[in-house]
Amino acid sequence: MSAATGPLPQRLRLVHGAGAVAFGVKDNGFSFFLLIYYNQVLGMDAGSVSLALLIALLVDALIDPLLGNLSDRTYTRWGRRLPWLYAAPIPLAVAWTILWSAPTGAPPSFLGLVGIAIVVRLLLSACEVPSISLVPELTADYDERTTLFRYRALAAWIGGLVMMVLAYTVFMPGKEGLLQPEGYAAFGLFGALLMAASVIGSAAGQHGRLAHLPPRKPPPFSLRLAFAEIVEAFSERAFLIFAAGALAAYINQGMVFSITNYLNLFVWRLSGDQLMLFPVVLFASVVTMFIIIAPLHRRFGKARAAAVTAVAGTIIGLMPYALLLAGVWPTIGSNASTYLFYGFLLCANALATTAVVSATSMIAEVVEAFEETTGRRAEASFYSGNWLIQKCATGGGIFLTGQIIAFSGLPANADPGSVAPGVIADFVLAFGTAALVLGLAAAFWLARFPIDRAEHEARLERLAARRTDAAASPLDEAARADPEGHSLGA
Repeated sequence: MSAATGPLPQRLRLVHGAGAVAFGVKDNGFSFFLLIYYNQVLGMDAGSVSLALLIALLVDALIDPLLGNLSDRTYTRWGRRLPWLYAAPIPLAVAWTILWSAPTGAPPSFLGLVGIAIVVRLLLSACEVPSISLVPELTADYDERTTLFRYRALAAWIGGLVMMVLAYTVFMPGKEGLLQPEGYAAFGLFGALLMAASVIGSAAGQHGRLAHLPPRKPPPFSLRLAFAEIVEAFSERAFLIFAAGALAAYINQGMVFSITNYLNLFVWRLSGDQLMLFPVVLFASVVTMFIIIAPLHRRFGKARAAAVTAVAGTIIGLMPYALLLAGVWPTIGSNASTYLFYGFLLCANALATTAVVSATSMIAEVVEAFEETTGRRAEASFYSGNWLIQKCATGGGIFLTGQIIAFSGLPANADPGSVAPGVIADFVLAFGTAALVLGLAAAFWLARFPIDRAEHEARLERLAARRTDAAASPLDEAARADPEGHSLGA
């Protein structure tokens, strides 16, 4: 079944997007709760926990392209992606439950944490890479691909924010809060069930549309051929331009995520009640992205929309800090300060999320550019390449946060209200400078992405004509294949 060229059924959009809930659950757990659980609850050294998670992230990032290649080469009656989406979620749920059920009383072993974190990340990739790679298979329409990606982004944020709210209100409430060891086991079990249900349910909902033999049977698997195909895909010019912009955007995102708690605590001095509004504001910003991204793409195209929103989001996000340093901000910690900050945050995060989703959607057009050149489609290879960039860049963003903290001289175990104003000023200036440089770099490269709507639609016409000619003259097409079964392209 060929990809659709018009609007998809609303049910299919919802079902496909639901598969991204698992990614949101994982991302929220690793970003916000895992370090404090293993460090403060289980008593493991914070440096060891961070190192273990970094090792797991890098191993996962390096294996992702191979997983993508295996998904591209899967040849079954259920297609290339569905077997992965049925096989990986249950082991993922088991591994996720184990991750959050470590026995208390003695710190877990370093290698044990490294091992289970790697297993969780690899199984999550085995779900997410095939799932996101379905987008170019489901539709060739320039705007409909954006629609699918905004549903995926919304579902991922919903999954993560639901787990955050439940952690604060159901699993770890009361005086001890996030230090309650028994709450994490329930947190892990509920998250495991949610991840498995989202991936399997999404796959089952798309089964009737996707369960068919791929149009071509790939040659037998070999590591040499797999790595050759990965290098060939990553050498595509459009992907390299995207990668340059994505690298800056993801470093910025990793820095912002890892520094957020420091900003909320030491710069804005948000109280417990004020912090409860934080996930609400984030959700409102993602809903705003969901509303504005499609009109922006229709009006400006994906590349220009990504560049403009990256710059605008950076500037709006930094305005509260500029006003604070200029001495024209309301009293820190007051409701006026908090609500004004949240207003800027809502707008900035909506624009920043629009930039990231726009960039992710742009990869779908690289698939046809690569197919026109090589005669081979490699959806999962390109999206696994995106994860490789994202994961390595996220580690870079976390490292950058550490350097900002060290540069500013922010002391350990500091009381938020007693930190010297000069330290806070240096902290804000270093953060603002890094965010501005990275935001502008991301916009510079994303604006130069070479595939716009007109070129994509013209390429679809050329590919359709090529397939028609190949169907009419199968012997001629076979004669143009290389010894390992690849079409040599035009």
